[in-house]
Amino acid sequence: MPKSKLSAFFSLLLVFLSGALVGAFGHRLYMVNSVTAVKGQPPQPRLSPEEFRRRQVEDLRQKVGLDEQQIAQYNHILDDTRQQFDEIHDKMNAEGRKIRDKQVTQVNAILRPDQRPLYEKWRADREAERKRRQQEHDANKK
Repeated sequence: MPKSKLSAFFSLLLVFLSGALVGAFGHRLYMVNSVTAVKGQPPQPRLSPEEFRRRQVEDLRQKVGLDEQQIAQYNHILDDTRQQFDEIHDKMNAEGRKIRDKQVTQVNAILRPDQRPLYEKWRADREAERKRRQQEHDANKK
């Protein structure tokens, strides 16, 4: 009989400890601090690419100890990287235009003649809205 009491005691102890562990974990998840804005401080504007680059180079100069020759080489690397990204971006835009033009051709093929002018007007309206949003986006970046 004492063996079963000891077994029951350890079983209850194990259940209690596992409950405490699950409770502590749940409490930790529940009490995670959320990010809050600091009142009175406006959000920091995005840096221009030139300003970001200047700060990055200065940071490398201070923390890594780059000399002038290394900074010139680093700037050359950044220029090459930007050129490669611009080339890829231009290629993607050209491919995207081809796909979009193919879509327009396919849609025009399924439309009746009386629907085609309405479809063209719809596309022009969408393009105007896209340009408006892009201008707003560009204005907010400055």
